[in-house]
Amino acid sequence: MKIDFSPNTNVEPKKGQVLLSEPFLNDPYFKRTVILLCEHNNEGSFGFVLNNFIEVELDQIIEDMPKFDGKISIGGPVRNSNLYYIHTLGAEIEESVEILPGVFMGGDFEKLRKLLYAGKIAPEQVRFFVGYSGWSPDQLQSEIKSQSWFVTDIDKDLVMDTEVDDLWRHIMKKFGRKGEVIANMPEDPSLN
Repeated sequence: MKIDFSPNTNVEPKKGQVLLSEPFLNDPYFKRTVILLCEHNNEGSFGFVLNNFIEVELDQIIEDMPKFDGKISIGGPVRNSNLYYIHTLGAEIEESVEILPGVFMGGDFEKLRKLLYAGKIAPEQVRFFVGYSGWSPDQLQSEIKSQSWFVTDIDKDLVMDTEVDDLWRHIMKKFGRKGEVIANMPEDPSLN
């Protein structure tokens, strides 16, 4: 999929899209990040950073959890003592909410725990996040207008794939020639 790149600062982001940080955003949580937008409305916005992982096991975060082979992500700086999850299990996890076609958020945690213990969930079916990223009403639109974020669509497989090498660069290159130029900019502009 090739996307025509033009940083439209009047774009209205939607649930299920991703935010790509501008290349020189110098923030420890958001530097060259890809954020899955899980909600965007007049009360604010929130999502999970897809490409910032921590070296910790699921059973070290929450008691009474089985070993899990998937990577754990830092979802953002808000409520970073809480664990959140997205999955592709749909109605199998009651009370989950669809974010984009085939990707759901939350739901019955005890059901998820039982399925994990039974070995019925593969790492590519669920992703866990410590904390989330949030914006107050109109804050995200203001940051988009200042070109801190680029907004684009993403497919289910890329959201759930934790093995993509440099996800930010991978998606940025899909914007065509201009996106490739941005993707290849050094993190420190003085090195250019």
